[in-house]
Amino acid sequence: MLISYNWLRELVRFELSPRELAKRLTMIGLAVDTVREAGDDYILEFDLTSNRPDCLSHLGVAREVAALVGARVHLPEAKIPSLRGRAGELISVEIEEPDLCPRYTARIVRNVRIAPSPEWLADRLQKIGQRPINNVTDITNYVLHEQGQPLHAFDLDRLRGRKIIVRCARRGERILTLDGVERELAAQMLVIADAERPVAIAGVMGGEEASIHETTRNVLIESAYFDPLTVRRTARALDLHTESSHRFERGADPEAALRAQERAIALICEIAGGEATEDALDLYPRPIVRPVVALRPSRVEALTGVAVPEEDIIRILTALGFHLKDGERIEVAAAEQPLRFITPSWRVDIEREEDLVEEVARHRGYEKIPEELPASKNVGEYLYGEERRRTARRALAALGFDEAISFSFINSAYEHGFAPLPTLGGDEVEFVKVSNPIIEGVTLMRASLVPGLLEAVRHNFNHGTRDVRLFELGRVFARDPHGERPRERESLGLVATGGALEEGRALAQRALDFYDVKGALEAASEAMAAPRLEFEEARVAHLREGQAALVRLNGRAIGYIGRLAESVAAQFKFKQPVYVAEIDLTSLLEAEARKVRYAPLPRYPAIVRDLSIIIERRISWAAIRRAVLALGLAYLRSVEFADVYEGQGVPEGHRSLTLRLEYRADDRTLRDDEVDRMHEVIVRKLKDEFGAQLRQ
Repeated sequence: MLISYNWLRELVRFELSPRELAKRLTMIGLAVDTVREAGDDYILEFDLTSNRPDCLSHLGVAREVAALVGARVHLPEAKIPSLRGRAGELISVEIEEPDLCPRYTARIVRNVRIAPSPEWLADRLQKIGQRPINNVTDITNYVLHEQGQPLHAFDLDRLRGRKIIVRCARRGERILTLDGVERELAAQMLVIADAERPVAIAGVMGGEEASIHETTRNVLIESAYFDPLTVRRTARALDLHTESSHRFERGADPEAALRAQERAIALICEIAGGEATEDALDLYPRPIVRPVVALRPSRVEALTGVAVPEEDIIRILTALGFHLKDGERIEVAAAEQPLRFITPSWRVDIEREEDLVEEVARHRGYEKIPEELPASKNVGEYLYGEERRRTARRALAALGFDEAISFSFINSAYEHGFAPLPTLGGDEVEFVKVSNPIIEGVTLMRASLVPGLLEAVRHNFNHGTRDVRLFELGRVFARDPHGERPRERESLGLVATGGALEEGRALAQRALDFYDVKGALEAASEAMAAPRLEFEEARVAHLREGQAALVRLNGRAIGYIGRLAESVAAQFKFKQPVYVAEIDLTSLLEAEARKVRYAPLPRYPAIVRDLSIIIERRISWAAIRRAVLALGLAYLRSVEFADVYEGQGVPEGHRSLTLRLEYRADDRTLRDDEVDRMHEVIVRKLKDEFGAQLRQ
């Protein structure tokens, strides 16, 4: 945004040079990128954050300068030389959508002369990057940049039925906008219409059919307040970003409508002639009430480390337009009662105590904040579970995984198609939606780490890296239907694709598969000393059927693992298999860690036997292992998977599975007949429970 130094000095008196002013404003949070000379003036280019729409004008910056130097803002007096008639006699206004347009004002100037703007007006607009058009249109643009309130001028005689109706567009309606493009309107878009058709897109751009032309004689000046979210959605849907939409979608000042309109009317009467109506039609059915925010003076020092006297707090906030409620000055010495401030109508970013602390801190001086660590009762200690998180990171890094960090917000396109963690509610999860997103389209708080990891994989693919192994530790969110705050869980996500590149080799010897990701997940869990993870076949929205599994911890479902479904892979344009896993890390951290105990090396040899059985394919290895261990055989030390075979000699729908069983006693060498008896018990168990047959 561009601000004229000379124009600013007309609104507030100060002695700072342009570059001194830029430095001082930058130090209070209004970053000035450049200062350039423009004839007898200087232009300051600001880089404002989206939460400060009040500074998108010379008046807004003037308020900050006034608070900075201890001066007062002086707005030019709006003197209207000629008044005749009342606005209600010439036009009627109706608001059909008061939630989307809380306030609409209209005032008329008759018998104007449309002509080029005077030199001073055209020059001032050109210096801040605006193209002069004609005197009336230029005045609305001038007031926009002076006071921050967007205005629009209609040719009154082109408004059919002498009506203004603020409504939503109807199906199939179109409008030819001022940029010469005919646009089709969607039903949810707010428009300004006359008795027959839309004549402007509310808060975004006017229409050509009721615009100001050389033959215009009677002008209606619109000054309104539109719902920010509505304007933003409309501007993005139409790909139409304007000076008006830029301000409305960030939050305009609803109380500035009449003041800015009267300023524009006075300039029109002065420059273009004409007679203004005695009043304006002002429809404001439900006035917007600004919040009252409480501030405990002690919180300023607690949050910033700077002790600010109560008198200075009141002085700074009063200079910025805040008012003590009822004019009271509350004693805070003993009871620490808060100061209660009414926020000014132009500060839409002030909602809570911390916002007021920030206002005090930036005008007190960020450079006065001491460089010291905040007080803590746990100095030098890790956060809860931090050591276990570190061991998981080290285990995954040792397996060739790199850590990724993604945004906590995801694109709305990912609302469907990805299964959130079972501990968040699975498919029944309601996403937390961001009402005012910083990035276009990124409107959801993530309920899964998988979309962010897949974006990282795509980024690697686009840069020529085809072998990718990534993991991420981060929080996921879901709306809590019974509470105000969303539910949060910490999650661990993995993704692997491409070849299994081993150390010392330039080429991969094989492709990564399901078991690489499963092994990595188990290695991370093992490093955290968590209970053993269990896996069972399942259907998962974003995973390929038949290659997806549910992950359980102590019998409770905590995540998923499998190959990415073709539909999701196509969405990301992946042409090679991608395997993903995600588990609830909070559950792992909450689970009681296995105690690591010392055990001496065995003194007596073990007897290892392989057992090959033919069993139905539907029966999982995990179920077989659980059944064998449930027997509680005293000398059975381990049950491990050895091999699987399907093909000739194995019936359809079956497979041959080989178990490796280890038997050992701590006080002697086992005899063969003892091992035979235990082996027979295991075989009988597998036959009875699963219908297994010994493979010859």
